[in-house]
Amino acid sequence: MSSEMVIGLAGEAVYTVLKASAPMLVLALVVGLLVSVFQATTQIQEQTLAFVPKIVAVFLSIIIFGPWILNTVLDFTYNLLNNLNYYIG
Repeated sequence: MSSEMVIGLAGEAVYTVLKASAPMLVLALVVGLLVSVFQATTQIQEQTLAFVPKIVAVFLSIIIFGPWILNTVLDFTYNLLNNLNYYIG
């Protein structure tokens, strides 16, 4: 197994992780931005107000995007295990 293959596999793994986590991260970012704007306009500086909506949004995104995330990770794992002889041999 050459170093190019290891770097290629690591790059593909990082890309898969970023692709699988993107919906949750983007939704948490948008909700956090909206809560920050709301807090700035109303001058409410409650710490829990920033965390609870983000937690709920991430949980809902896991429910909504869960099947897609699972398929993405399973496709990566299937391709990795299917090409194992190519990588090792």
